Amino acid sequence: MAGLALEGPNPDVDVLDGINGLAKDAPHWVNRAMEYIGEYGIIAGLAVLCLIAWWGARRRSDAPAAIAGLVWAPLAAGIALLANIPIRAFVERPRPFKDHAGLEVLIPGKSDYSFVSDHATLTMAVGVGLFVASRKYGLAGIALALAEGFCRVYMGVHYPTDVVGGFALGTAVALLLAPVAQALLVPLMTAIGRSPVGWIAWFVQAPGVVPSAPAGSTSTGTGGHGGLGAEDERMIAGGSAVPSRRRDRDKDLAA
Repeated sequence: MAGLALEGPNPDVDVLDGINGLAKDAPHWVNRAMEYIGEYGIIAGLAVLCLIAWWGARRRSDAPAAIAGLVWAPLAAGIALLANIPIRAFVERPRPFKDHAGLEVLIPGKSDYSFVSDHATLTMAVGVGLFVASRKYGLAGIALALAEGFCRVYMGVHYPTDVVGGFALGTAVALLLAPVAQALLVPLMTAIGRSPVGWIAWFVQAPGVVPSAPAGSTSTGTGGHGGLGAEDERMIAGGSAVPSRRRDRDKDLAA
């Protein structure tokens, strides 16, 4: 396939020329910084963001479910990248610097196809996956993904539509497969959190965090001890009698 070529005025190329033109006028150190940020820095920033989100999530009472959502973010990115392999092979769009002379190419030597952008796909899948688990961290992740898309065009290695296609692919995978992923990952994270091996459980739930009570349970207790509270249940289990004031209160209620 020729690769999204258009006859006549091409807004895709116009936007590419406009953004990449900034690199032509920028100091050398700025372009070097953009090269590292666009190729590695934003991906590293997303990894740090996921770690920060994980550290906070494991202290929540619903930690297994929260951790499952965070685990899905990088998994969604991996699935989206795999889905991009046949898309690239089908479209076969050359890199913009191969068809348009005069671009400021910050990372020369890329010989694979251009549509869709792997970097845009990966970063947006992680950002949207984070958003599903945590709005705060997800918004930060999506902002980083948008910055990644700008960097790829600035560097002269992708058309704007390559980036937009990557955003769409990453978003679709992260959102559409999220229910299935949660259904599989929540029980897995719950089992890990209950693991007798301490160092494994530590990754899911922080020590000392009390898990949230199952749905439908109450704090007053309705077990086999006549409506006694949770404290009374523990005292009976330990061989202690229910305090006399509690027995007196029950007699008054019965009267």
